[in-house]
Amino acid sequence: MRPVLRWLVLVAFATLALQLFFVGRIALMLVVAPQSTAFERSEAWRLLTSTDQSLRWQQEWVPYSQISDNLKRAVIASEDGTFTNHDGVDWEALEKAWQKNEKAQERAAKQAAPTKAKTNAPPKPPKVIGGSTITQQLAKNLLLSGERTLLRKGQELVLTMLLEQLLDKQRILEIYLNNVEWGEGVFGAEAAAQHYFRKPASRLSAFEAARLAVMLPRPKYFEKVPNSGYLSSRASTIVARMSSAELP
Repeated sequence: MRPVLRWLVLVAFATLALQLFFVGRIALMLVVAPQSTAFERSEAWRLLTSTDQSLRWQQEWVPYSQISDNLKRAVIASEDGTFTNHDGVDWEALEKAWQKNEKAQERAAKQAAPTKAKTNAPPKPPKVIGGSTITQQLAKNLLLSGERTLLRKGQELVLTMLLEQLLDKQRILEIYLNNVEWGEGVFGAEAAAQHYFRKPASRLSAFEAARLAVMLPRPKYFEKVPNSGYLSSRASTIVARMSSAELP
């Protein structure tokens, strides 16, 4: 029993040390802008190892006041309408996403049954709806790997709560907008504004901001299809919602 007990103690100690490390990292973000995120570092490595060309990277930190309110409102309207009111997790949205995913899996299983009987091929997995808040997305991108496991999801929730406790909503949104991906090697609001519209993030119009917000779930895809009808249509919908988006 002693080796097992010793192992459990070591695991508990390592877990506690990791959480304290995260607390220190997040607390430091009160005054110091993060130089990079875990997601950015993994993307930089992917780009460096997947091409013989030099790394194309666009990112420039700008303070909250130099990011257009249009973009702040557009991102909140598109990604997290209750951002200023929840405690980091929108439990109602999460429950709805869970229900939609269950229904999608049931439909996919029924549709795949005849095909599987003929070809014995595994069914194509349905599109999974996330329901993540801006704070959850920031927690995942800042400090976690891209793997999808229950353990990583649990750690994401812990980090989300830490972010909400240690930082205010304005700082959370500022860090998010300066580090979120907007294309291949394009990170942050300033880089996105310059890349797509040749202007600073402070001067984005309502429709330009809405187009950027709509890109967020699939930035690399929409970078390749800038004239997408869906992009324009969805952007118009977001513009109509922006007036009701509350800023921190």
